Amino acid sequence: MATALVSQENVVASLVSRTGRHLQRYDKGRRQVVGCIPYRYKNGNSNASEVEDELEVLVISSQKGKGKLFPKGGWELDETITQAASRETYEEAGVKGIVEPQLGNWTFQSRAHGTDYDGYLFPLRVTEVLDFWPEKNNRQRIWMSVDEARECCQRGWMKEALDVLVDRLAGRQQLGEEEMGSCSASHQAKSNL
Repeated sequence: MATALVSQENVVASLVSRTGRHLQRYDKGRRQVVGCIPYRYKNGNSNASEVEDELEVLVISSQKGKGKLFPKGGWELDETITQAASRETYEEAGVKGIVEPQLGNWTFQSRAHGTDYDGYLFPLRVTEVLDFWPEKNNRQRIWMSVDEARECCQRGWMKEALDVLVDRLAGRQQLGEEEMGSCSASHQAKSNL
């Protein structure tokens, strides 16, 4: 049995969030912010009749503890947009998973700085929930229903992205059901020959 040796430096480095704005991306003076809506299905069931009934999303507390939101942060010059979204979600929420195609982009005003930012959100189908992550001591994470997330999320643009995600997943489910129906109709027609 092979044993991997992990140095203490690597463990510590992986539990430290990036800080500072010297690598931040800007476009026309607007800071570029990316993040994810981490999601999973209750009991692993994505085939329920209503996507919203089975879908859970992960929200985190804001740094100042006033309200809930989806993990997001600055997109830096040395990473792709999906790398940045995945990194921010790991640092702030302690989850990893599959980053799916972008939900959209929004311009919003920073509450702290009063300037416009460009925000990009992606769905992240969660495959791993970590016990330790860089901002564990600074944030709470909470799995909740879509309705609960709509109610408590403090950012309008994030609520819009959540609606896009639900519509996309419902459309994907409907497409799967139609394919199953046509497959079964095709099988029935062949068996009648």
